[in-house]
Amino acid sequence: MQENSFTHVTTGIAQVIETEESLLSSLPVEIITQRRNTQNRTIKQILGHLIDSASNNHQRMVRLQYSKDLLFFPDYTQDNDLWIALQDYQNADWANLIQLWKCYNLHIIQVIHSIDKSRLDSNWCDFTGAKVTLREMIEGYLGHLHLHIKEIHELID
Repeated sequence: MQENSFTHVTTGIAQVIETEESLLSSLPVEIITQRRNTQNRTIKQILGHLIDSASNNHQRMVRLQYSKDLLFFPDYTQDNDLWIALQDYQNADWANLIQLWKCYNLHIIQVIHSIDKSRLDSNWCDFTGAKVTLREMIEGYLGHLHLHIKEIHELID
């Protein structure tokens, strides 16, 4: 089935931003810096990972509109923890992280709204060699966002 509209994805991203921004802003420092998920990440580090996800997906979404295939665009999946450590999200300013996460996702919404629909079958190869189409990448973005927001909620509760 050819997807011609990603309104459900962009609306979903906007809803996550709207519901989570104030919650994230209200969290005490002990909660965001001390509680850890099964991957040993704090809430600050999980939000940092979501920023990395937005950044990497933004690059792929733009590049796949002018390149048929991205065979050599790096995949950071196997290096998530290294990315988190190198950027020192644990010691970053929390308010700045929230705003960066929010603004990057607002930009992702803009990119998705402007996607060249004729390029939805362009693909990128991940580190395992699996091909991921632009369509699949867009469709999967919201689920990934929800997965990590759920982790944050589990750490809050």
